[in-house]
Amino acid sequence: MIKPTGIRLSFVFPNSQSIPVGVVIRKSPGVTRWMKWAWRAVGILPGAPPADWAVLHRDGDVTEFHAATLPLELYVSDTEAYVHELQTREPSLYIVLSPNTASREMPWKVTLVTASPYEGQDYCDSDEVMVEKVAMPEGMKAWVADFVSRHHEEEAFVKRKRKNTDVDSVEDGIGDPRISQDNDVYSAPRRFRGVTK
Repeated sequence: MIKPTGIRLSFVFPNSQSIPVGVVIRKSPGVTRWMKWAWRAVGILPGAPPADWAVLHRDGDVTEFHAATLPLELYVSDTEAYVHELQTREPSLYIVLSPNTASREMPWKVTLVTASPYEGQDYCDSDEVMVEKVAMPEGMKAWVADFVSRHHEEEAFVKRKRKNTDVDSVEDGIGDPRISQDNDVYSAPRRFRGVTK
């Protein structure tokens, strides 16, 4: 197994792995008058210690924070998603940020870090959270690729077949089988005989 030096791995569920990942958030001036500050996830710190909005770098109005450290968990059931992500031009992690109602200074809190693009897409369907894509460092790519190589089993596509269907049967009419008629039930109705205007 390829393991980045000095990083502690933990096993959560059988055949799953977890690694602590620090999330770097950049606060920069907003570009419109309606949004004073722009907040973006810009990096990750594999194996980072716990942190709570620790300032990493300040350059004028732009500040980078080590916002939080969360576990990045890889599950055997999600290996197809990891394969898909590793085949992209720039394999990435997905950072989910949710509104922080407890603080006005830090309006976002880091909720989740995932390597699954499918899970990231699921969170994108909500307008209550913000999902940021951050490039994986080389060591992280190697760790995910090693996990996939040990646990991924390619499933062959099986086309669903209809069973117990008589395709040679002749239908007397189209539509509801309770209607007994020889013509098409979707045709325009005939005038009743004997009815005058």
